Order: sequence, then C-alpha cells, then structure tokens
Amino acid sequence: MVETDSVQTWLQRLGLSQYAVVFAENAIDHRVLSDLTEADLEKLGILMGHRKILLKAISALAPEPGASGGIATSPIPPSAEAERRNLTVMFCDLAGSTALAEALDPEDVREVIRSFQDACAGIVSRYEGYIARYMGDGILVYFGFPRAHEDAAERAVRAALGIISAVGRLEAPHGDSLQVRIGIATGLAVVGDIIGSGAAQEQAAVGETPNLAARLQSIAAPDSVVISAGTRELLGGQFYYEELGEQILKGIAEPV
Repeated sequence: MVETDSVQTWLQRLGLSQYAVVFAENAIDHRVLSDLTEADLEKLGILMGHRKILLKAISALAPEPGASGGIATSPIPPSAEAERRNLTVMFCDLAGSTALAEALDPEDVREVIRSFQDACAGIVSRYEGYIARYMGDGILVYFGFPRAHEDAAERAVRAALGIISAVGRLEAPHGDSLQVRIGIATGLAVVGDIIGSGAAQEQAAVGETPNLAARLQSIAAPDSVVISAGTRELLGGQFYYEELGEQILKGIAEPV
C-alpha cells in the first residue's frame, strides 16, 4: 500500500505538487486516491489539462488482475537517500507580489498565486525539473534530481525563459502583466534528505548552490534570468548573455 503522505511525492513526480495542499485539506490520501473522478478534480479547482494528467496517473494505480487489492506502488518511488551530485537549482519569484497583496482582495491574490504556480509547474514538468518547494509567491526547482540529465543546466535555462513567457500571458485582476525574477546556479550539493511531513515535505538540497541561486534571484530584474558562472560554463553558445560583472551577495563569502 502507498503510505498516506506519499500522495505528495506522487504529485511531485507528475509535476503537479502545487495541488498537494488542496489534496491534504480535503483529506485525500491513498485510501481514496483511486476513487477520484474528473468531477471530483474539477470541484477541487484543478485545471482541465492537469485533470487529464491526474486521471491517467490514477488509472495506473489500479491493482493488477488477481492482486489482493490496494494501490500499486510503482508510480511512487521510494524515498531517495541523500547523495552528493552536481545540481542545477532554480529560484523563481513573482515580482511585485507585495504591491499585489496591498491592491487586491485576498481571494484575488490567491487566484493570482495559483495561476502563477500552475504556469510555472507546467513549464518545469516539460523540462523534467523537480519542484522541491512552493514558498508562497516563490518556487524552488531542481534540475538533475531525482533524474540525472547531462543537459540539466540547459533545461533549467529553457524552463526559466518559458516561465517568463507563460507568466507574462496570465491575466491579473488589476490588468497589468505579471512578471517573474529567476536565479539559477549549478554546482555540487547534497540532495535527497527528507525534511518536513505531509504537504510541507520536501527533499532538501544542502550546499552553496541553492543559496547562490536564491541570491542571484534577488538581484534579477523583472522578467530576467540571472545565472551563475558555473551554469554559464555548461551552456556554451546556446544563448545570448549579458555580463553583470562582479557581485557581492549576502551570505556568499567571496564576490561572484
């Protein structure tokens, strides 16, 4: 049987972890997962395309003929042990969210954040990134974990550019376009330790790389992507770049 809090891991593998909180709030666990219908998912506020993805995945949970019952466990992998690996980390943040919160009704803000998360999750899933955590108006994404890719850095940058385009097409209640700031860093990290539980569970990455990605995001202009030197070295001539010069970043010992 699938453990109760593995539903979140299952959603993460589908690139739909933005719905983990909704599932938890509605007490959807392994005992009822396979009973969900499209009408149920629509009532939960899940987008049509995501409903189709979920229904296909739910159908794969059905036990094999002759099995004793329960949900097949293969779609949900066991928790990975922490490991040292080269990782590309992306921090993506909705620009101007404080001003939005001040100008809009809380329900409207919630819908803006949900639309932003859905747009980001769809692009990240396309490039096989792993959403490690939702942080209100921010998203932490790993490329190269749990599935390793030789072109993880390229996938991260293409996903970042795709996110800027997708978020820019969203309709905000105040009529203005939404914008994002993105930071990407590549380097060694220890990743895979499970921290938290339930909807707050994540597989943490420890090391300078996640910290650097977060700091690069903080200096990014709206609708721009700032990448580390380590990421740049892996990309070659695939993109156009603008040198930002030496930067002194909070929490980073040496200028970068």
